[in-house]
This record gives sequence, structure tokens and C-alpha cells, in this order.
Amino acid sequence: MEKFAGVAVPGSSVMAAAATSADLAGDGPGGALSGARPVRIVLTVGEAGGLLGIGRTLMYSLVSSGAVESITIGRLRRVPVDAVSAYVETLRASSPDGAAA
Repeated sequence: MEKFAGVAVPGSSVMAAAATSADLAGDGPGGALSGARPVRIVLTVGEAGGLLGIGRTLMYSLVSSGAVESITIGRLRRVPVDAVSAYVETLRASSPDGAAA
């Protein structure tokens, strides 16, 4: 599990594996009962910006414009990990030279 901006993200890419209900309940392989750190499926706006290597202010601009999907949990704004990957894929698809490395 790699760490980006202090956030544990599974695999070598930003894309996170879907957590099962057992994982979220703490019973699964990554759950609290196993002693392992649970997989995070949502990030703060600042953490999402850290994954992209941009600042919090620019990330908030992307969220408020709708370029990056976000959700509200109570009064908190969160960015699903897969929304960060979807944004990067959108940028790659719209790039003039396709999927540039």
C-alpha cells in the first residue's frame, strides 16, 4: 500500500479497490479487528489535492466547478478516491497527444 500526501492508497495507482461491507464494518482483511489500517474510500479536499500535487485552493476550485466529483457527509466535503482517478483520466483523454506518459 502506497502513501500519497499521508493517505494510504492501495496499489501503485491512485485508483482504490472497492471496499467490501465487511472491510468497512471492521471484520474483513483490512478492517479494524485485523489490526491493519482500513482502506480510505473518501479524502478531504486537501488530501485529494495532495494526490494530484496541487494546492487546496485549486482543488476546491475544481470541486466547486464540478470538474472533480465530491460528496457531502453531514457538513463535511469529501472527494471519493475514484473521483480523483476519473479526473486524471479525463485530463489524459482531453490531452492533445492522448495518454501521454
